[in-house]
Amino acid sequence: MHSAILLSLPFSNDAITLGLLICILAAIFYTSSLESVGWKRFYTFVPSLLLCYFIPALFNWPFGIITGEGSNLYYVASRYLLPASLILFCLGIDFKGLLNLGPKAIIMFLAASVGIIIGGPIALLVASSIMPDVIGASTDDLWKGLSTIAGSWIGGGANQTAMKEIYEVSDNLFGTMIVVDVVVANIWMGFLLYGANISDKIDEKLGADNSAISELKQRISDYRANVEEMPTVNKLFTLMAIAFGGVAIAHLGSELIVPIMENNKETLQSLNITSLTSSFFWIVVISTTFGLTLSFTKARKLEGVGASRWGSIFIYVLVATIGMKMNLGEVFDNLGLFAIGIIWMLIHVIILLIVAYFIKAPFFYVAVGSQANIGGAASAPIVAAAFSPSLAPVGVLMAVLGYALGTYGAIICAQLMSAVSG
Repeated sequence: MHSAILLSLPFSNDAITLGLLICILAAIFYTSSLESVGWKRFYTFVPSLLLCYFIPALFNWPFGIITGEGSNLYYVASRYLLPASLILFCLGIDFKGLLNLGPKAIIMFLAASVGIIIGGPIALLVASSIMPDVIGASTDDLWKGLSTIAGSWIGGGANQTAMKEIYEVSDNLFGTMIVVDVVVANIWMGFLLYGANISDKIDEKLGADNSAISELKQRISDYRANVEEMPTVNKLFTLMAIAFGGVAIAHLGSELIVPIMENNKETLQSLNITSLTSSFFWIVVISTTFGLTLSFTKARKLEGVGASRWGSIFIYVLVATIGMKMNLGEVFDNLGLFAIGIIWMLIHVIILLIVAYFIKAPFFYVAVGSQANIGGAASAPIVAAAFSPSLAPVGVLMAVLGYALGTYGAIICAQLMSAVSG
């Protein structure tokens, strides 16, 4: 008698899901390293990092093989692997090179924030005029719900929750807004990852000088070549001890700081800086500070045994877990709200490109300035690392700035949307 083995899809076992994700990543990097003309031509147009993101998304929908619901993989990747990667990337940081990048990075970050602030009311006005019957929410509820997206896109999750509380957004509407937020933001991230692959062509069209970025990448590459050595078990354990010891310090610091901030929550709310009550915020800040501090010590030489390579591996796993959480099918369930989200994002992009053209900013600043707003600390380093692993700290530093400005910008955006809805 033969027993039938039934597979229950999607897989709910995180061990199975993680195995699939790692196999997907390995297959992508294996094929991208092949010398055949077909694969070389394919990866000329489709960046490997983009596939690391979208193939897991396709495995979620429409294939239905894996799902982000109920999985702890994203939590583990964002809370453990992300801070570890930030520490490893920061070890070999070149402060002189970063300073040479100049003020254009900050200008593009602020332009991205302005694009979100004014994009919200314009998108609401356009969508409400063109398709009033498609949007399934009252006008008053709509602008309040959209304020949570503004909080998320300028700051992060803590700022988004702050908007929910400030404007008393219902749980059902808040859940819908989270879907719009995640899907639209992730689609845009896919475009940025593709743009990183053709950044030189985009810089040429923008008339931008990317020599400072190229110089920084070359300085890091030269330094890595000078200190490169065969990794021994001893050195790798030292590397992992620094990475995950730093993660432990970041989590410990977060556990000590957050209760103090919670005790002063009313004061923080009055100052509109509730992001300081977010444990994730402090994990990112402390781990980044830990890595930056070690970059002034002998630990910097650990770049020679592959610090940034291990950081890249952790980042790619995070990218895959972000991808598996995205259900592209949900777009068809909220077409009206997604129309607002897409128009909003287009305005954000147009403003970024206009400012970049006039100040001759390289596409790197456009991408990281945008993602530091839209994606925050979890994905800004991913986009920065798509240009070069040595640039990941730039994404982190700009994302932290987004946390600080998130609630202020979202409130301004909300009031403008309220006026438009008036």
